[in-house]
Amino acid sequence: MDRIQERLDGLLASCDALSARRRDPVDFVHRYHDPRDQEVVGLISASLAFGNALAARRSIDRVLEALGPEPARIVAGADEVELRHRLRGFAHRIYRGEHLASMLARAGALARDQGSLGEAFAGFHRASDGDFRESLARFANALRGDTRSRSLRHLISDPRAGSACKRLVLYARWMIRPADGVDLGLWPISPSALLIPVDTHIHRISRNLGLTNRRTASWATAEEITAELRKFDAEDPVKYDFALCHLGVSRDCPSRPDLIKCEQCVLQDVCSVWKTSRPRRSTKKPGELRF
Repeated sequence: MDRIQERLDGLLASCDALSARRRDPVDFVHRYHDPRDQEVVGLISASLAFGNALAARRSIDRVLEALGPEPARIVAGADEVELRHRLRGFAHRIYRGEHLASMLARAGALARDQGSLGEAFAGFHRASDGDFRESLARFANALRGDTRSRSLRHLISDPRAGSACKRLVLYARWMIRPADGVDLGLWPISPSALLIPVDTHIHRISRNLGLTNRRTASWATAEEITAELRKFDAEDPVKYDFALCHLGVSRDCPSRPDLIKCEQCVLQDVCSVWKTSRPRRSTKKPGELRF
């Protein structure tokens, strides 16, 4: 475990966070300076951060263009009818403008009532006795409302249902972790409470490192990976998430061992896949044929 921590620290130190951020949905949040705008833009960006990356970025751009240069003011002041009008014709995968308008109308109501989305989440966190899963579930309930829409329930997933809830957990990471050029440190919650957002890249690399053996990206998987990472830093267990995720997104950690890429990877000597499946260098001499 000491060696894994050493390699993860090396990965973190070598990660070009600014360059990777430009390809990440969190980059939209950094285009705004008012914390109220940042938390609204973060909610939009994280909620749409799935599927094809280019398509997701186009969808986020489309929503932000519809809301104008002061998204927090619009969301806090508009009712659902106006938001539906602004987002008329919007579509991203199974989501339509009406689904996003419903979520944003409730986000605006939370911000008006509590002062900000961060204060609203902090209130849920206190009411849940610091239980992150329950805090996130209550926050999701407030954003979703009493709806039967499958699309809206997918847009704002329920942490109590067992899924990893990657997008909600990702949003929490952006808002809670200390400001480091990627995350923003806006919400008054300790980063020690966070859970790692588990997507296909984090799940695969975590299995490679032995941080989990689970085959599905569930809430239990996220808890298991985070529990291992807490051994390295109990106060900030998910600090490695961005670097690990972009190691997969960039394909510098390919799904199958690659001699050139894997030999350059800082995680190579703690990767179980490399140890068991690494490709062999050819011993064939130039011009030599083998049958």
